[in-house]
Amino acid sequence: MPAITVISAGAMGSAIAKRLVQSGCTVYTNLDNRSPAAHQRALDAGMINLPFETLLSKSNFILSIVPPGEAFAFAQKIRNTLGAHSGSALPLRAFVDCNAVNPETVKRIGGLFSGTPVGFIDAGIVGTPPREGWDPTFYACSEPGTQDVLEEFAALSQYGLKVSLLKGEGAGIGDASSLKLCESMMKKGSIGLFMTMMLTAHRSSPATANALMKELSISQPALMSRLIQTVPEGIPKAYRFVAEMEGLAEFVGGGEADVFMGFARVFEKVAGSLQGDGVDVETLRRGVEQALELQGTSK
Repeated sequence: MPAITVISAGAMGSAIAKRLVQSGCTVYTNLDNRSPAAHQRALDAGMINLPFETLLSKSNFILSIVPPGEAFAFAQKIRNTLGAHSGSALPLRAFVDCNAVNPETVKRIGGLFSGTPVGFIDAGIVGTPPREGWDPTFYACSEPGTQDVLEEFAALSQYGLKVSLLKGEGAGIGDASSLKLCESMMKKGSIGLFMTMMLTAHRSSPATANALMKELSISQPALMSRLIQTVPEGIPKAYRFVAEMEGLAEFVGGGEADVFMGFARVFEKVAGSLQGDGVDVETLRRGVEQALELQGTSK
């Protein structure tokens, strides 16, 4: 059975680890400087906590599932640890970057492993964390000439991962990340738009915010359902979305990039509110509560 390291034990990482463990894989992680909640998620998922420096000698694959702003630094740490194992036979087949980073960043990450015995796979996770009856898709690609490692990663489909290989004209490192970012434009961009709309309406007046929700319940019920689902999920993740939106801006370029830099500032504001006075977060939560009430009365 494959042995896999998953870093870190966040909502996505722990859910993927649990799926792998349920299918018979051994899943390692490192919980140094992690919160009690992360320790509990790892325990619930069946992950085995190991010292960081021993992960490479235990794992066939390392899956990097970290906040986008930490992706390069984590890969660099793995590369530095790999150097300490120089001359040793390792079971590690590939480092798999699964983060929402722009293609240029993922190419830099891939370059860290060039000339080493460890392959590199660019994998974009599209979808929410695994749950009963649902699995996100890992869209994966690598450089030409490394298809053997890519096929080995695809074989993890036997162990609960839903892997789809990106092949064909022009396929290479950066394409899976591009796909993930394009999908994020819609999903996380819509969360940023919802939050901007709600906070701006409330800044005008609470009456404006109330009227907005009433109008959405009449003219845009499908969008309001989406708002009800995604805004509460986005509040605790806002700090992660900042770097992701900045990466999107860099990816898109030109004047269009301003849209995503604006969303980055909105998420930064919400993340700051969550850690600070909580005023903006409370405004968003009250708006969602009102939307739920209106949705209930319209049925």
